[in-house]
Amino acid sequence: MNHLSIDELLEELRRRRWVVYIFGPREEPEVCAAVFQWDTCADVLILRGEERASAFRVTTVADTDVFRPALVSWQYHSTADWTLRAVLTIPPPGDTAAPIQLLQPHPDCVIPMEARRPVTVLPAIPTKADQGDP
Repeated sequence: MNHLSIDELLEELRRRRWVVYIFGPREEPEVCAAVFQWDTCADVLILRGEERASAFRVTTVADTDVFRPALVSWQYHSTADWTLRAVLTIPPPGDTAAPIQLLQPHPDCVIPMEARRPVTVLPAIPTKADQGDP
């Protein structure tokens, strides 16, 4: 089976309109995260290595800290590749199969404030539609 590297996974997420956060030195990050913002919630992926990753959906309002959720409506914890697969298959908000139950987040859903510096933010890669091209 062909495994994508963490860098390749993060680049693919950016192509899918996720914003990527690299916490720690860019050459050897402590934690990488990615966020896909919906209108009322965000899907979050946290990678702590190839063998340890978490993903969750969190309701968002103006002051929501997506890296310290109080409650989540879905969460998954496994290896990086399985967690990525899981987060990319969550039904979109409003879908009849979308998760709505509120859950206590697992401790791995949190990135402590002291672990968030330095940070490099890689914005989503714009699509042709974003640039006004048909």
